[in-house]
Amino acid sequence: MRRSLLCIACLLVLSCAGQPSDAPVAEVNPFFADYGTPFDVQPFDRIEPAHFVPAFEEGMARQDAEVAAIVSNAEPPTFDNTIAALDRSGELLEEVSRVFFALTGSNTSDELQAIEKEISPRLAAHRDAIQMNPELFARIRSLYDARDGLELDREQRFLLERLYQRGVREGALLGEADQERLKGINQRLSELQVEFNANLLAETNAYKLVITDQARLAGLPPAVVETAATTAARDGLESGWVFTTHKPSMLPFLTYADDRELRQQLYTAYTVRGNQGNEHDNKAVIAEIVNLRVDKARLLGYDTYADYVLEERMAGSPERVYELLDQLWAASLPVARREVAEMQAIIDAEGGGFSLAPWDWWYYAEKVRKAKYDLDDNELRPYFELGNVRDGVFYVANRLYGLTFEPLEGMPKPHPDAEVFEVLEADGSHAAVIYMDYHPRESKRQGAWCGRFRSQSRADGVEVDPVINLVCNFTTATADEPALLSLDEVETLFHEFGHALDGILADVTYRTTFRSPDFGELPSQIMEHWAMHPEVLKVYARHYQTGEPIPDELIARIEASSLFNQGFDQVEYLAASLLDMEYHTLNEPAELDVNAFEQAYLESIGLIPEILPRYRTTYFAHIVGGYAAGYYGYMWSGVLDHDAFAAFEETSLFDAETAQRFRTEILEPSGSRDYMEMWLAFRGREPDIAPLLRNLGLE
Repeated sequence: MRRSLLCIACLLVLSCAGQPSDAPVAEVNPFFADYGTPFDVQPFDRIEPAHFVPAFEEGMARQDAEVAAIVSNAEPPTFDNTIAALDRSGELLEEVSRVFFALTGSNTSDELQAIEKEISPRLAAHRDAIQMNPELFARIRSLYDARDGLELDREQRFLLERLYQRGVREGALLGEADQERLKGINQRLSELQVEFNANLLAETNAYKLVITDQARLAGLPPAVVETAATTAARDGLESGWVFTTHKPSMLPFLTYADDRELRQQLYTAYTVRGNQGNEHDNKAVIAEIVNLRVDKARLLGYDTYADYVLEERMAGSPERVYELLDQLWAASLPVARREVAEMQAIIDAEGGGFSLAPWDWWYYAEKVRKAKYDLDDNELRPYFELGNVRDGVFYVANRLYGLTFEPLEGMPKPHPDAEVFEVLEADGSHAAVIYMDYHPRESKRQGAWCGRFRSQSRADGVEVDPVINLVCNFTTATADEPALLSLDEVETLFHEFGHALDGILADVTYRTTFRSPDFGELPSQIMEHWAMHPEVLKVYARHYQTGEPIPDELIARIEASSLFNQGFDQVEYLAASLLDMEYHTLNEPAELDVNAFEQAYLESIGLIPEILPRYRTTYFAHIVGGYAAGYYGYMWSGVLDHDAFAAFEETSLFDAETAQRFRTEILEPSGSRDYMEMWLAFRGREPDIAPLLRNLGLE
């Protein structure tokens, strides 16, 4: 359920916005009344862009009033009248923010982008005013100083300590002049982040590889050709084929197209996004972001922005991050060089007369896979119809945690393409609602992610059930075939559903939780281990035409190829992770030429010319957002997820006791406990890197 009360300020906002004063509030702005929807999900079908600014303004006004009530309370500070009250504040603002920023990621428009540009710095200023409120922080600090004498449970103590630390980290102890400087930095960063992402989306959508000569499609599977023809028709072309830099379009082309010149054109278009000297260029944007972060860290007393970020992460320090990344880099680079040699041998045997280049990698890697493992992605895809893979994910969640998933019809949706399911516990009780949105469109940014339209909590006896939003960019259906996924896409769905389970199974009291990428990827990455397990494949991998389960010999070939292309996979990821750290360990502002900076650093670590980092600077959206000085987190969590899955291997694939312990100690706390405490409660010892190295073939 959702607490929703209409206050006088709502009416004032509506009046200022020019709405008729006698109109029913629910008809004017859906955020200002009870939704009246099944499970109280957001009424997406009634929410219009014009509703957001008034709702944001009302949400900020309400939270300002709530904070004012806390600091004006004449009673001495207590956990309930200060910490719990602060946790209760801003409910409407959080509700509006979750909906708005979910839509700007998955179904944006010119109107939404204009609102985002306007509202983001205002939200930053609003947050700063609360974080730096001296009276509020004084109440928090008094409780923090007295915490050993307070009768707090584990979750309450963790919340108090983290809120105090957050206040310090966000400038509560700075002098007035420095606080004003920090506020200016934060507002400017919010503006630049919006600009970067808008530029990247525009660049991604702007490029089209249009092919009119059918001969230049040589090597492409029929389904890929048909999808490209569908794209061309959608773009208004009477004939021809269109490929884009969206990965479901680009990667099949790079993998199968015989035309090397066109492979180079498409891959180059992908790698120069935000780096073309046009109105959507991101070089100056990211340079200013990096320098502002240097200023912010120094202002707060940290040597570097990475020190600032990592202080509250599981890694703890840049030194520990580098220790992990350097170890894996040294192990991965020789493997990548061997892969280059294998592919160059094929080029030479074919009389190619050229050296392997980055745009050749997928094409010749596929030849190696066929030669070494007799495995062809096109042979596999018929067994991975999207609906079957989704049901496979549901099967694993059911076997591990007893969850079932019932489709919901007639529900309001954030986009018409989305599916909606009710999640039920083993006893049939309601657990959550989940939206699943699978395919690319021009209004959606690239990648895959899982967010929350509403998080679980139960403060003040009010049980709030989660509403989950899972978003991907998978291969689309054609006129002749349903959506047939690649192995990478299959693992991506399992991965994102792991994030969904983290939200579905959360069992916390308070709305305020604290999550870190280097632990937060554990719930997602552990799910990938079930995706290709033979026992699970036999359940969900069924031929979309015949319904026959995937043959044992094909499963054997998948298993045999499990280490295929690991050098490339690890090197391109690690190069991006190290580049992220290089930017964020700068200890003073610099005149950054990001191209020169990137090139010099990648050369210094010995990145081979046949591989580019997974993300180059001008389209590295992760580090513009919450993964700044944190992209390493996938690998840090990799140590955890491989070690955690080993606990199942030591018992059985769906061992009930191990699954219950993972649910209780990892998923249910969901950011309300110390990360190492959660890990030790599950595994009983420190993390072990050996399972990761073994499974990646890097021992």
